[in-house]
Amino acid sequence: MVKKRPYRIVYAPEVKYNLRIIGPQYYSLIKKTIGEQLRFEPNIETRNRKPLKRPIGFEAKWELRFGLNNCFRIFYRVESINHEVWILAIGIKDGERLIFGEKEENR
Repeated sequence: MVKKRPYRIVYAPEVKYNLRIIGPQYYSLIKKTIGEQLRFEPNIETRNRKPLKRPIGFEAKWELRFGLNNCFRIFYRVESINHEVWILAIGIKDGERLIFGEKEENR
């Protein structure tokens, strides 16, 4: 069996601002989930990983939902040529509100 080559995870500079709204107690969960879900097959649709149907203000093509009641969202794009996953935003879903650091979007 051929071993799959892992994708390199790259964080956009804005992500550090997104994390400010999320408590540090969740950082290990976020890091673990990114490693488990996006390292090998980031562009395969699953129950909690889906391509976006409409853009949300940055160049994300995919959304990953996780956490208690799927309250966390990671927005990312896959760069197949460079074998990279760009994490573009991490947010919290609260009802109809999606919060990224100090920004908010209704979805």
